[in-house]
Amino acid sequence: MSHVTRRRFLKSSAALGAFTFLPAHIARGSQASSGVAPSEKLNLAFVGIAHRGARSLRAFLSTGMVNVVALCDIDMIQQGAQEAVAAHPQAKRFTDFRKMFDAMDSEIDAVVVSTPDHSHFAITMHAMMAGKHVWCEKPLAHTFGQCERLMAMAEKTGVVTQMGNQGHSSANRTQFEAWTNAGVIKDVTRITAFMNKERRWHGWGPGTAAYPQDPMPAGIDWDPWMASAVEHPFSDKLHPGNWRSWFDYGSGCFGDWGPHILDTAHRFLKLGYPETVAAAHRDGLSDLVYPEATTVKFKFGARGDMPPCEITWHDGQQNIPEVEHELGTLDKATGQRTPLSLGAPGKIIYGKDLTFMGGSHAKVLQVVPRDKYLDIRRDLPRFESKVSGHWENFLYACKGQEEANSPFGISAPLSQVFNLGVLAQRFGGELKFDAKTKQITNHDVANALLDPPPRKGWEHYYEA
Repeated sequence: MSHVTRRRFLKSSAALGAFTFLPAHIARGSQASSGVAPSEKLNLAFVGIAHRGARSLRAFLSTGMVNVVALCDIDMIQQGAQEAVAAHPQAKRFTDFRKMFDAMDSEIDAVVVSTPDHSHFAITMHAMMAGKHVWCEKPLAHTFGQCERLMAMAEKTGVVTQMGNQGHSSANRTQFEAWTNAGVIKDVTRITAFMNKERRWHGWGPGTAAYPQDPMPAGIDWDPWMASAVEHPFSDKLHPGNWRSWFDYGSGCFGDWGPHILDTAHRFLKLGYPETVAAAHRDGLSDLVYPEATTVKFKFGARGDMPPCEITWHDGQQNIPEVEHELGTLDKATGQRTPLSLGAPGKIIYGKDLTFMGGSHAKVLQVVPRDKYLDIRRDLPRFESKVSGHWENFLYACKGQEEANSPFGISAPLSQVFNLGVLAQRFGGELKFDAKTKQITNHDVANALLDPPPRKGWEHYYEA
């Protein structure tokens, strides 16, 4: 089957929901790859192949459902990229995603984007405009306006989309949905979310008054690294990895971990957009780099029969939220309670009748305190725990066999909540948001940063 004919077949089959040629041994629920002909696999291009990109590449390969046809990274010299190149000598190599699409349009079925936050938008827009299914790591994009455009383009093109919040293809999602539908999770009025591990910028952010500059290493293609974002010279405090630290390029701790902690609550509690976002606490401030610790409060209005809900986010190593003593584990012998441990990233969800503690990614909720759970455990509804993994789900969706679990129609509004949150972290105070006009009404500078103009030469992605 020729590349062009095959690609058209993939698109039409996905639209009809009739893609059925997968052999039984890799049918839904199996990851075996033995005997799968290359013509029965999806041709994937990977943009960003080191660090997070290397893990995405391995995860997709483990499904046995893909051919790696293109590898793209602005730094092909770094170790992770070199390892990917060595493992896939048949894949064509590029440092600029635009040149990759120009050279290989007919050979690519889907694109996996694992680059820094600020470059997600241009790559993902280009992929959809070219008619490619696209997986994009979280958070979906760096600004509110970029998320808005990605959501619109996904709807316009009809391609399959998935954001890389992997826990959304797990019992974390099916439990929250089942328990909400059954009324176990109901009348939630507040959520405490937290991630208190050390971040890259801790210790060097405060006092940073200018972007650093270092000699450009050989082999780096810096223009596509910056993509549509603000232009700054190369520095090893930008690449590799440190880009997340900077307002101009990353989304800090909240944008990094929020998608893994708050995704199910946002979706199944139908939170939508907040009415206000306030930075109640900020430590280690800089005009350029994320604070070392923040507490951010989001107030969501009532939705139908659901009451208003407040989410409080805590990051920073010492900025650990206080938890009610009565939620701890009861020692029946002494009658004393052991406080809940908040060592891992997670959340506490306060409903009308029950309180739940959850982690991140695929971790399911637990009713707290434990003695309350023991009283009601037999009455809790069952939920599906064996579901396609996030990577398999995306590939099955490309083939028309499943619906994507975190398409842009769901993941873009979630990411926009993080876009609002990081503006509060940046400026402090309270931001008022009008969900109808999608504008911040009391802070002109923050409002302008909802949708800042692109760097010269990248305007066409904003005009599509």
